[in-house]
Amino acid sequence: MKSPLLSLPGAVPAEGVDEGVAAHYGDLFREQRALADGTGFVDLSHRGVVAVTGDDRLSWLHLLLTQHVSDLPAGEATEALILSANGHIEHALYLVDDGTTVWAHVEPGTQEALIAYLESMKFFYRVEVADRTADTAVVHLPAGSITEVPEGVAVRQTPYGRDLFLPREELEAFADRAGPPAGILAHEALRVEQHRPRLGFETDHRTIPHELGWVGTAVHLQKGCYRGQETVARVHNLGKPPRRLVFLHLDGSEVHLPPNGAEVRLADDGPDGRKIGFVTTSVRHHELGPVALALVKRNVPVDARLMAEETAAAQETVVEP
Repeated sequence: MKSPLLSLPGAVPAEGVDEGVAAHYGDLFREQRALADGTGFVDLSHRGVVAVTGDDRLSWLHLLLTQHVSDLPAGEATEALILSANGHIEHALYLVDDGTTVWAHVEPGTQEALIAYLESMKFFYRVEVADRTADTAVVHLPAGSITEVPEGVAVRQTPYGRDLFLPREELEAFADRAGPPAGILAHEALRVEQHRPRLGFETDHRTIPHELGWVGTAVHLQKGCYRGQETVARVHNLGKPPRRLVFLHLDGSEVHLPPNGAEVRLADDGPDGRKIGFVTTSVRHHELGPVALALVKRNVPVDARLMAEETAAAQETVVEP
């Protein structure tokens, strides 16, 4: 879905999964600094929006999600996953209940598969699931923003800022008074700095929550059974995940960033060394320079020097080995 904010001065369209919103508005680092200072907003109107209503909405979702939501207070933000039977991550939901409706935003294009799964699990529960992407736009206000939120809009308040579920017809008017726009690249740069995983970037077909540090933030270990729960409990209680998320400081002399999927090797093994992981997201940060997130084998030493394709990289631990 193409955002009307692509008509704003300087807007350069994003590509790939984020197609439909602006990659930037002409000055990537200025936009990052504005968000870090708590000003401006990010147009996330390309993300899928799912709404769940009905008296049983929280108790029903509690049975399906990795998060404890049966007693979720109105207005309290949380995030949750849906796993496969083998414990692999299939969906990531960013939730808030406004007292009558659970609102969730999800990765662009994933809402149809998510809704199909939810519909298949309704049974006798008093719930209704709706795709609200066409009439609801997600807008992000950074932490510290004093921008006023329109009355009646559902808001996810997190340590990183506020996600608004805004009527799509109000998007342009809201943008006029919300301060300078920042593109998705600025939003991604801060996400990488904060070590926050993203479905489809930090995940592949076999990713489990423990590898990304999602246990605790999106996975509750003291709740009842849900699909994939056996794997979550077994890895938590009896073992370690096969891979771990790391934060990479990349050599700033390189012109090109290693792309998603770029092979990571031990620097001491040279360019023909064995692959020990891959880059998941790489960005240019306004203070840190070129940085990335990567998934590497759990037994890679935490002080090992790495290479992301041809780029030297120093690692910081995100998930403990």
